[in-house]
Amino acid sequence: MRICIFCGSKHGDLPAYAKAAAELGRMLAQQQIGLVYGGASVGLMGVIADATLRAGGDAIGVIPQSLVEKEIAHPDLTQMHVVSGMHERKALMADLSDGFIALPGGIGTLEELFEIWTWAQLGMHNKPCVLLNVADYYGQLVEFLDKMTKAGYLKESSRSMLTIASNPVEAIAACSH
Repeated sequence: MRICIFCGSKHGDLPAYAKAAAELGRMLAQQQIGLVYGGASVGLMGVIADATLRAGGDAIGVIPQSLVEKEIAHPDLTQMHVVSGMHERKALMADLSDGFIALPGGIGTLEELFEIWTWAQLGMHNKPCVLLNVADYYGQLVEFLDKMTKAGYLKESSRSMLTIASNPVEAIAACSH
């Protein structure tokens, strides 16, 4: 089994984000679940990859050629796929993975999560999609998704395709059902 992790190329403003990324990486390795992620050695991406590798797990990176230097491609992964662009990156990450977890990140992280969740809504896959709400980072987003549902723009059946987890244990469990 492999889980794709979407997360930031920065550490963010709270130590809790990196702590959760490291814990998630260790837990993936301990449960013999492979990591698929964006391939960088910086930010939360680097934290989760390093934690996974230190714990003896497999870490597979997928990075566009244009970001190899900007995001600083991780030199020590189990596998690294260098692709032509972002569309190919997301498609390959999806193909390699059995579930998806989003840690804190920026608009790239949100875009990846929303695209993979949309693909589930459209029936293009039936893999779990999880938002790991570390230190309530995504609290206002979750409220907005609930507002979208109440307003009739997001079907309850689609809303329920995104699991909200508060810690790495819950996130992995949501991907293992």
